[in-house]
Amino acid sequence: MVPATAAALPPRTDAVPVQHLCDLSVDLQPVQMIGTATGTRLTFVIAGGKVTGPAVRGELLPGGGDWLRVGSDGVGRVDVRATIRSHDGALIHLESRGVIKVPADGFGRLLEGRALPYAETYVRTTPVFDTDDDRYAWLSQVVAVGYNVLSPNRVDYRIYRLL
Repeated sequence: MVPATAAALPPRTDAVPVQHLCDLSVDLQPVQMIGTATGTRLTFVIAGGKVTGPAVRGELLPGGGDWLRVGSDGVGRVDVRATIRSHDGALIHLESRGVIKVPADGFGRLLEGRALPYAETYVRTTPVFDTDDDRYAWLSQVVAVGYNVLSPNRVDYRIYRLL
């Protein structure tokens, strides 16, 4: 007999339905590296950026940041906070957590000014949006995932809403 809770779950799938929300191109100031007992901390201050897409368009305002901690396992843990100003003037807070796994020489290549191809990395984030602007309040009620590409002084996101 199948437990009642298991019977209520949707069927298993390898393809989760998504809807493209937007792409972010985030320009970063040069990294601040800090060695700590819990790993290397890399602080990236946002210099600005663009937001394009079917659901949200606008700009990333300067002053937010990405506080990345790389542990002894070589995996980076992302902590991003930023403000989006939409094309029609709404302010939208963005927070994102996630995981960065790059080749052994990946962080060194970035510091040398070289981009990391998407196929060589695993950079996945979970953006959360927050605003009280009626036009975008629905964003505060979605679960989103981001696929990211790392370049020197830049991060690009493709963000999807899970349906």
